[in-house]
Amino acid sequence: MPSILILEDDITFSLMLKTWLGRKGFEVSSVSSVSDARSRIEDASFDLILSDLRLPDGDGIDLLKWIKENNIVIPLIMMTSYAEIQTAVQAIKLGASDYIAKPLNPEELLGKINDVIKAEAGPVASAAELSRPVRSAKRPEPSGGTHCQYYVEGKSPVARQLYEHVRLVAPTDMSVLVTGSSGTGKEYVARRIHEQSNRRKAPFIAVDCGAIPKDLAASEFFGHVKGSFTGAIDNKEGAFVAAQGGTIFLDEIGNLSYEVQVQLLRALQERKVKPVGSNQEIAINVRLISATNENLRTAIDKGDFREDLYHRINEFTVRIPDLKERKEDLLLFADNFLDQANMELHKDIIGFDNEVIRIFQSYAWPGNLRQMKNAIKYATLLTAGRYITRNELPEELVANPVSAPVNIQLKNETHECEMIKRALQEAGNNKTRAARLLGIDRKTLYNKLKAYGIV
Repeated sequence: MPSILILEDDITFSLMLKTWLGRKGFEVSSVSSVSDARSRIEDASFDLILSDLRLPDGDGIDLLKWIKENNIVIPLIMMTSYAEIQTAVQAIKLGASDYIAKPLNPEELLGKINDVIKAEAGPVASAAELSRPVRSAKRPEPSGGTHCQYYVEGKSPVARQLYEHVRLVAPTDMSVLVTGSSGTGKEYVARRIHEQSNRRKAPFIAVDCGAIPKDLAASEFFGHVKGSFTGAIDNKEGAFVAAQGGTIFLDEIGNLSYEVQVQLLRALQERKVKPVGSNQEIAINVRLISATNENLRTAIDKGDFREDLYHRINEFTVRIPDLKERKEDLLLFADNFLDQANMELHKDIIGFDNEVIRIFQSYAWPGNLRQMKNAIKYATLLTAGRYITRNELPEELVANPVSAPVNIQLKNETHECEMIKRALQEAGNNKTRAARLLGIDRKTLYNKLKAYGIV
């Protein structure tokens, strides 16, 4: 049985990880400081160390240096936040076998463990083992306490098609455009593509294009040198350089200004970036994955998005279906989100009663997976019994649970305007309710109202 030492000062997370890995067939020990890790390593042998980067009495780098100085041969995987990717890369240079970003993706973690530990029996676990049956009120079983959060692929036809496309495109270097409504999990799919690619050991850097001020976009993407503009008090490494060798994910790329689109196109064509205020160009080797919940073709027709950039970022399209399109997967997601809520809130809710299951199955879920996750966490906090009932659900789910959306066809612009007007009329001009009827989020509705000149 392979043995693993976890070095993590977050006791709750450490217990979660220890329990989950124990169920996967590992012998697991845990410590919360660098000094305790040194003592444990001197007293026992381990096949692998999972170490957090930031610790109370130092960091994972200190442990790496100590291991190296003492000629100890133990592979180590560094756990780090996305903001500390560069430090994790430094850890690799100092001898770490690999690193993994928090929040942990169990499938990715198992893959990295399989790569590092050379067990006589072969791979220690498979990603398929992560699939778990849905619990329901008819099958009371303990929640199992703590375990790693993960994302359910689903078993519906549209889900199988989605992940088949992911598996096909992941090993290539094609630029991928991920499309889907808000809350469907576009960044997760982008990460899955990266994790199944040949670049999986290099960084995955995500950038929210909608959150970048226009005047700072070039700095965010390409970096800047000290003194290049007011507030540039130090050199900054841009996202493209930070993603060197790996994948850069540009979320909501349709929000970029036209000027920034020009700069981005040049960087992609030349495979070089120039930090703001610098005369030196830096060669880049990154894979681009972009995402949008808008129709970029419409934006091109209006002159808001460059067609040449569109073709550059869209060598292959992966569309994520709305939750309402994958009813077969709905309870799988609900069960998963309940497990996560139990862990985060230190609860032990068994499942959902039959009425809640009916509400879930009939509700339109305009906010998709994000809305479901928030609703279940909300209900878990309020639940005093063993099952979530209607009484604990957010009002939006129980006010009109069987109301189906108008089901707006986002790719049919000629019909779309009329559908929006009809939804506004039915909702008494309440834009929040109209967006819910249309199965889109408020931001998308406001963008479309502006685009069509609807007041």
